[in-house]
Order: sequence, then structure tokens, then C-alpha cells
Amino acid sequence: MKRFFTHLIILGSLGLNALAVTPSRPDDEEDPYFLLCGQADRAIADGDYDEAAARLIDAISIRPAAPESILLMSNLGMVYSYMERDSLALATLNEAHRRAPAMRTVIANRAKVFLKMGRDADAFRDFGAVIEADSLNVESRFFHGTIALYSGDLVTAEADFEVLKNVEPESTYTAQALSTLYSLTERNREAIPYFRRLIDTEPAAEYYAGLAGCQLALGQLGDAGTTIADGLKKYPDDAELYYYRARLNRNRYRLDEAHADASQAIKLGLSPAKAKALFK
Repeated sequence: MKRFFTHLIILGSLGLNALAVTPSRPDDEEDPYFLLCGQADRAIADGDYDEAAARLIDAISIRPAAPESILLMSNLGMVYSYMERDSLALATLNEAHRRAPAMRTVIANRAKVFLKMGRDADAFRDFGAVIEADSLNVESRFFHGTIALYSGDLVTAEADFEVLKNVEPESTYTAQALSTLYSLTERNREAIPYFRRLIDTEPAAEYYAGLAGCQLALGQLGDAGTTIADGLKKYPDDAELYYYRARLNRNRYRLDEAHADASQAIKLGLSPAKAKALFK
């Protein structure tokens, strides 16, 4: 899995906004079931996942057969994932799916855990099941299409990302999807606006590197230099940014500087073969 894709998974839909613990409350605000759900909400907000898991388990034990408890089981699975207990997360989500096989939230959460575990084919299947039930589900279209893209299935990726472009043209999911698709398929000019949008909203090193790569491919050396410099101000130890500065300096025939940048990129974790290929 590419570093760029991994970044999207970790910082995107596996974040805390994936959880919505508390079911709709009845008139009885003192019901222990809902008090426990509220305590789980607060623990998640505080990043206390051990406490959140304990309170969710307590709530589920009060009403194990309640439909609302299926959502709590799904959330418990994601809490286990945040705790890096992915096998337990998967077992919990499998049980939730057994009890409610049509619940899309359960299927989508299980897909995210599969993806985190490197089980791309299983994740692709589950995201596909969500799309079958809800063809406009933006999150599942994003991950389904991205898995397809990195698997070489451009037809599926293009179809999924076209839905994103039509349904939520201004969303981060759309910018992430189209910047990746266009840059990997050498439609660099089309990728640039999406990378710029991503940098404006979340200036990650991967986005600076992606934008610089597109600019270099188009011969926009001045723009690439500015992008790389801006990226290195924020991420002075990023190997990819040094790699792209090595490419830039090579293209400007500053070979001593290019070699120095390539060496620094290797020290920071870049593949030596990738760095050496610059000078063949």
C-alpha cells in the first residue's frame, strides 16, 4: 500500500468522527443504558479508549438484544481498532454483522478494519456491499475506488470517483480521490487544482510532494521549487520532498545539489534504488 493511501486511511475515516455512540434517548434521562452511552461518548472525546470500551460493554450487557446495541457493538469494534486490537475489533464487527447483516454502518466499519489490517480484497468486498445498498455513499465510493486504483482497475476507480465528483465536488474525499487518480494516470494538469485544495485544508507532506511531482512533470520548475520549499518548511525531515528537490536540481543541472538531496532522502528512508534512478 502506498504511503499516500495509508495516510488517507489513518487520518481520514478511521478518525473519531466515525463514531456516534449515543442512540436516541427516551424521556427517561436517568436510564442506566443511556447514561453508560453518554459516559462512553465522553471517554472517546477524551481519547480514553479503555474506559470507552468498558462503558460500551456495560451498556450492551444491559440490553443485549436491543437493535440500538448493534450500533454500540459496531462502535466498540472501532474503539478496539483505535486501541490497535484489530483482531478483537474484527471479531466484534463480525458478530455485529451476524446480528444485523444489512446494517451499512457495521459493514463500512468492518471494511475500514480490513483495510487497516491489509486485507484489501475483503475491504473492497464490504465497501462494494455498502455501495450496492447506497450507490451515493461517498465514503465507501472513495475507498472502493482507491483500492481499485491501486489494484490497477482503472474502470472501477473512474466510475467510483465520477460519483464523488458529481455528488460532492467540493469534499475532501473528492479532492483526495481525483488528485491521486489524475497524478497516477499522468493527467498532471488536472491533478494540480485538487492538490492545491488539499494543501489549503490539510497541508500534509504527501500533498506537497504530489503537487511538486505534477509540476515537475509539466516542466513548471519555478512552481515546483516554491511548492517544495513550502513543504520543507513544514516537514524538514520528509524523504519524498528531498527526492523531489533532487529531481528539481537535476533538471536545473545543479548536479552536486541534486546528489546531496538524493543522499539526504535516502538517510530519511527513501529507497536507494529510487534515488539512484534519478541519475541514470
